[in-house]
Amino acid sequence: HEAFEARTGHRILERYGMTETNMNTSNPYAGERRAGTVGPALPGVELRVMGPDGPLPPGEIGEIEVRGRNVFKGYWNMPEKTAEELRPDGWFITGDLGVQWEDGYVTIVGRGKDLIISGGLNVYPKEVEEAIDALPGVTESAVIGVPHPDFGEAVVAVVVAEGTPDVAGPLAERLAKFKQPKHIAFVDELPRNTMGKVQKAALRETYKGLFAAT
Repeated sequence: HEAFEARTGHRILERYGMTETNMNTSNPYAGERRAGTVGPALPGVELRVMGPDGPLPPGEIGEIEVRGRNVFKGYWNMPEKTAEELRPDGWFITGDLGVQWEDGYVTIVGRGKDLIISGGLNVYPKEVEEAIDALPGVTESAVIGVPHPDFGEAVVAVVVAEGTPDVAGPLAERLAKFKQPKHIAFVDELPRNTMGKVQKAALRETYKGLFAAT
């Protein structure tokens, strides 16, 4: 953020929105734009972070839900999907995982469907991807979970890089053992949809049999 501002004279403004809700949160135009967060909830928008037993206190990771006039009424001609994601009292289950801090700022850590549970421990792909992407020679990465006979799921990193740089070595120093990839695949490019988003479902399908014979 600081390098971008120094080079262009403009400040990055991070926000959080969805097709179903329009904008939910935003760093302020005037005020602290905190890098790595999407700011606090906008006026008129309620936001909470939910765990298995209900709303979580500030600082804990859970599933983000929002409520307000910005939230849609439901999916067209899809009452079952609407019932799954929109609670009767108006709270929309976003499917995003995040944490809300004491002052209301929100950090997104990934999608709930991409969460990896390896050996009973939660691994958030974004954390591993950021560590990999920071390594010299790496262009980008995608971290997924695939079936593993002992751990339930294994962490797999799919990496686009110049050549085959050492990824495992540096990660061993930066990440806890259970977060470190059990397999690293180097590819020319990551599969993307028409919106440019990485298709992790396609990657999970490609590598689902990686540990089948383990």
